[in-house]
Amino acid sequence: MSYALDAYDTRLLAELQADARLSLAELGRRVHLSQPAVAERVRKLEAAGVITGYRATVDLGALGYGIRALVRVGRTDYARMLELIEQTAEVVNGWNITGEDSWMLEIAVTDVAHLDAVVSRLCLLAETSTSIILKTVREHRVMLPPAPREPAR
Repeated sequence: MSYALDAYDTRLLAELQADARLSLAELGRRVHLSQPAVAERVRKLEAAGVITGYRATVDLGALGYGIRALVRVGRTDYARMLELIEQTAEVVNGWNITGEDSWMLEIAVTDVAHLDAVVSRLCLLAETSTSIILKTVREHRVMLPPAPREPAR
């Protein structure tokens, strides 16, 4: 990372990740900086690409998606897979990965029939393996820069 974070930046990142709706005045109170100083630091973090956006986190169950699943997709044509991901509204997150499979997709569907329909479309490109998410034990964790590691002896 080309932007050097100090203790204030780290505290700002922690506060914004926990609640991005905080006002600049409230952020300043929490990290003990003036509102203009907070505004300047947040602007610099955004310009440096450390802060990449702000969004609302929604409960997919409350929207009617009763099932979330992880779908591993085998080797397939990269461009065709990107196109299918873009065309599939049920794909919440998608990653091109290393290992046995080439893709890992998180999908949200309303029920088992909907799950079958989405996975069937993916199966047209490559072999898949699906795991239904039973319970989320950690999601959207506040992440800060890694602590310095001691050199190996």
